[in-house]
Amino acid sequence: MDQRGFARSVAERTGLSREESADVTWAVLEGLADQLSGGEAKRLATAFPELGEELRARRRRKKEARPIRLQEFFRQVRERTGLNDNDVRLGSGAVLAQLREVAGEEEYRHLVGQLPSEYAGLAEAA
Repeated sequence: MDQRGFARSVAERTGLSREESADVTWAVLEGLADQLSGGEAKRLATAFPELGEELRARRRRKKEARPIRLQEFFRQVRERTGLNDNDVRLGSGAVLAQLREVAGEEEYRHLVGQLPSEYAGLAEAA
């Protein structure tokens, strides 16, 4: 699935506009890549080739995961998108739920395994 189709699925899950969904999709994927180890960022880049260059650049800078608290993640997504708290939470959950569908359960577990446990319920809420 390309990023446009992914964002369209996020829009369907959230009721956000296509533009807002594209913005939150990119911001969440970018924010996740910032937290993941090089290997997990590479897996994410493989699933989303359009993100490849950005993720490869981030991967060169670090090898270990550097997770952040969920509230800090939401703050960063808010800054990147200009969306309100509710839309950021809803959009983040929708992106994670869509990631689980696209990447599969095993890949998704690898990804969220590097994040604080508070991220686990986001996809279910979507």
